[in-house]
Amino acid sequence: MPRVLVDLLSYSGTKGGMETYTRELYRALGALGGDYEYIGYLSREGALLDRSWFPGRIIESGISGENRFHWAWGELTQVARAAKREGADLIHSPATLGPRRSAMPTVVTMHDMLYWSHPEYMSTPLYTAPVKWMEKAAAANAARIVTISPTSADEIVKYLGYPRERLDVIPLAGGVPSGVDRSLAGSRGPLILAMGNRRPHKNWGALIRALPFIPAGHRPRVVITGGRGEDPLRQSVDETGMHDWVELRGWVDDAEVSELYSTATALAIPSLAEGFSLPTLEAMAAGIPVLLSDIDVHRFVGGDAAVYFDPRDDAAVAAAMESVVTDAALAARLAEAGPARAGEFTWERTARETRASFDAALGISR
Repeated sequence: MPRVLVDLLSYSGTKGGMETYTRELYRALGALGGDYEYIGYLSREGALLDRSWFPGRIIESGISGENRFHWAWGELTQVARAAKREGADLIHSPATLGPRRSAMPTVVTMHDMLYWSHPEYMSTPLYTAPVKWMEKAAAANAARIVTISPTSADEIVKYLGYPRERLDVIPLAGGVPSGVDRSLAGSRGPLILAMGNRRPHKNWGALIRALPFIPAGHRPRVVITGGRGEDPLRQSVDETGMHDWVELRGWVDDAEVSELYSTATALAIPSLAEGFSLPTLEAMAAGIPVLLSDIDVHRFVGGDAAVYFDPRDDAAVAAAMESVVTDAALAARLAEAGPARAGEFTWERTARETRASFDAALGISR
């Protein structure tokens, strides 16, 4: 039985979608059965979190996933050493970065190439060059790269020069958070929900700037979760005067997510660039209408089950939000189409195709 060391150094409870991917992928890999043995090499912060989703033994590395320098040192050198000590046949690095060199094959999941394609959106320019170097080093060492959308695959080939024949495009999936009750939708008035970190490419300010274009009689409230510390979106609220219409929340727990998913009129994502769109699938699975910026990744995920808008045109953003608030037939169509679209993406499929990538890296034929 092949033994896989899973690089969990970035798993610290603060990485959002990449951690959701890691949890759900390995939960699903465990459910597939005993073709592989998995050993998790976990960060210091991850050691304090729930680990019930991991289908194997855990090694606590003592390396911080929050200290960038400690983490980078661990990725570049310690993951491969741990794999060798454990007699691993394969390394899987599920969070874009991985070992610079390893004695055994490595599969790296690269979620996006934003540091290459859109460096202007990166909130920490100081780290752009080191991250790009680490991504290039991880790719050079990788027997195979898994990525999550055709857009990311094209950019990995373009920016890293990685051979397309060793690239596996494996989409993510979504699920409905527990406790969601869509019979409560709109019970607290029209509400547009937005969830995510404050990195510039997320473009959350567009939702705030759009609100003055919507007549007050059917203007929705906008709730944006995921902020940490001093919220940079506060300036947009002050500049537009939309204090009564915008609620900026920090990191929300499961109960708050369920409450927001239950009462929201729609989910809106005005991103300028993405590697995938996991929140889109989660909202669609719950029957929440979804409003998306018109970029290739969103079209790949949302298909015909979403409303699309130009994320650089505040009036267009406003029109999309207003349409789902005022057009009951449109909202109903989206709510019905969403679960069917989300059902085309499953974690079982993600797990099976990822295991096939492991097989290919190891030269296993099934």
